[in-house]
Amino acid sequence: MTGRRIVQMVREDLCISRILTREAFENAIRANAAIGGSTNAVIHLVAIAGRIGVPLCLDDFDRLGSGLPCLVDIQPSGKYLMEDFFYAGGLPTVLRELGEAGALHRDALTVNGKSIWENVAEAPCWNRDVIHTFADPFKPNAGITVLRGNLAPDGAVIKLSAASPHLLQHRGRAVVFENIEEFHSRINDDPLDIDESCVMVLKNCGPRGYPGMAEVGNMPLPPKLLRNGVTDMVRISDGRMSGTAYGTVVLHVCPEAAAGGPLALVRSGDMITLDVAKRIVQLDVDETTLAARRAQWTPPLLPKRGWERLYVEHVQQAHLGADLDFLVGRSGSKVARDSH
Repeated sequence: MTGRRIVQMVREDLCISRILTREAFENAIRANAAIGGSTNAVIHLVAIAGRIGVPLCLDDFDRLGSGLPCLVDIQPSGKYLMEDFFYAGGLPTVLRELGEAGALHRDALTVNGKSIWENVAEAPCWNRDVIHTFADPFKPNAGITVLRGNLAPDGAVIKLSAASPHLLQHRGRAVVFENIEEFHSRINDDPLDIDESCVMVLKNCGPRGYPGMAEVGNMPLPPKLLRNGVTDMVRISDGRMSGTAYGTVVLHVCPEAAAGGPLALVRSGDMITLDVAKRIVQLDVDETTLAARRAQWTPPLLPKRGWERLYVEHVQQAHLGADLDFLVGRSGSKVARDSH
């Protein structure tokens, strides 16, 4: 049997048909929630599911993960490091806790041919200060919470375990940065009109706007506020952030500003309401004013040529996985003929 045929069998039969099932994706969502994992998991899992034809949507992350407890005391949600997590037992220990609590599809097949439960049923925990039990978690709430409202009609996400509780219900004045370059040019200026009650808004960092949806959504706080002891503020962006980032940061706002989403219409001085418990992120500006602003809005110019042009014309929005639209739907399984 040729190597190419083996690759084809693995990709078509084993990976797609047997391993990457709906149950496997649900296990991944719950595991990411229990460790206080990255918001990037939303993008990656939705994109992978889209390519192989498994139904998965943004609301699944809220439904399956937001009610789970956070089991792992690890930065940025806690104090320990990834190395400590590894030596405490790592992900297998977390999966065992989920399985014993009934929050895991135990029969889901894994890449070694065994079920996930066969792999983790005996996983030990070597340090309960790092990995807590499901019954006595590190934090009662974890996972990714999905927000909607007139600012994010197609959704936005916030990592609850890394957010500040006192900011989960907040209304503040917007301080807007049109792009990451403007943010860097203004954020260090002491005359910047901003205080800790404000909502920092960063535009044009989504899939089309950057382009590429960079990890810049966790905007550093103004130094003049840091010097006064401010450690967190509400921040809103159509970009991403690293899983190591801390703060009350609303990300993946859809549609993004560069696609003409409502984020493009926000101006400094507007009031914005965040209510995580109610799943709301709202721009408190009347529809007549927004319509007038939309009439004045001009979309960014497309790249002139090449891969960047192809990407911007075909990339999907974040709630769909930020993948290229022509790669969605059981694509990638065919092994093409030799080209040499």
